[in-house]
Amino acid sequence: MANESRLERRLDRLIARAQNPRSAAMVIAGVSTVMTICAGLLMTVVDRGNFPTLRQGLWWSVQTVTTVGYGDHVPTNAGGQVLAAIVMLVGIGFITIITASITGAFVERSRKDHETTGSDASAEQLRQIDERLARIEAALTKSS
Repeated sequence: MANESRLERRLDRLIARAQNPRSAAMVIAGVSTVMTICAGLLMTVVDRGNFPTLRQGLWWSVQTVTTVGYGDHVPTNAGGQVLAAIVMLVGIGFITIITASITGAFVERSRKDHETTGSDASAEQLRQIDERLARIEAALTKSS
C-alpha cells in the first residue's frame, strides 16, 4: 500500500517478527509496556493535580490498561478524563487487534503448511480407510 502511515509500517514489521507464540507474546508485551509507560508519563503532565508524581501516573496507567481500575487515582479534569478514555479504548482495541493479527498469521501459516504437506497425507489416509471399508464389506458379505 502506497499510502500506509509510518505507524502502520511499524506495526506490520512488529507483526512480521511474531513468527511463533513466544515472539508473539514478546511483541504484545513490549507494545503494552510502552503504551502503559507513555500513558502514565502523559497523565502526570495532563492532570498534574491528581497525579503529581510519576509513580502515581504509572500506577493509574497500569490499572487502566489492565482494566482493573481500583479507583484510588482518577483524573478529575477534562484533559485527564479525555486521556483516560483514549487509553482505555486504545488499550483494549490495540491489544485485541495485535493479538488477532498475530493469530491470523499463525492460522494462515498453518493453512499453507497443511496445503503443502497435509493434503497428500490426507488423501493417503482416505485411500487406506476406503480399502479397509471395502475389506470389511467383503467380509460381511461373505459371512452373511
